[in-house]
Amino acid sequence: MKFGIVVFPGSWSQQDFYHVIVNVLKEQACYLWHKEADLKDVDCVILPGGFAHGDYLRAGAIARLSPVMRAVTAFAEAGGFVLGSCNGFQVLTEAGLLPGALLPNDCLHYRCRWVHLRVESRQTPFTATIPLGQVMRMPISHGDGRYFIDQAGWRRLVDGDQIIFRYCDANGALAKDANPNGSLDQIAGVCNERRNVLGLMPHPERAAEPILGSEDGCLMFASILDTFTRI
Repeated sequence: MKFGIVVFPGSWSQQDFYHVIVNVLKEQACYLWHKEADLKDVDCVILPGGFAHGDYLRAGAIARLSPVMRAVTAFAEAGGFVLGSCNGFQVLTEAGLLPGALLPNDCLHYRCRWVHLRVESRQTPFTATIPLGQVMRMPISHGDGRYFIDQAGWRRLVDGDQIIFRYCDANGALAKDANPNGSLDQIAGVCNERRNVLGLMPHPERAAEPILGSEDGCLMFASILDTFTRI
């Protein structure tokens, strides 16, 4: 399987994703510069974390105008797998590929810590092989991670089974103090209606080796690979 990792000026997690894909998973990966419109025949596009274009105006607001995002949009509309983590999630919401918005953390501080998140749906390529209710441990690193959507939009997410991850405690309980940024309904990740685009604020690429303290991120990568082999 071939992964394409989008790189904007200010991205900083692309090398982490590349390392995991190539050295841990033993799959193919390439970088996709933001000015490129050719996705190089990749099977899955990844939008990594960072501060695309310095996050000026609003996180992801400038990045969504890049030529590569027109190609990513067409790729997603054709059913291609798209995964956005942290800043990548912000870019996907700004580009209209995912519903909702990421607002400044309710504490108004940058949060860099480990969190737990609970798998709320297996109906995506990214979670198909992960048990429902599985508690995963991953790090976050963001200042604008508070997920928000209006009441009608939230209802559509719930009814459409599009809430894929929620912040929880180590036992899987949706405790208020387990929510690191004040996200609505403890939401840590959502997918689109077609279920082939996923965004989450935690970093699976930073939780994919024992030396890092967690391998839970590999559960997502394994699910992607398993789904792809069955298409």
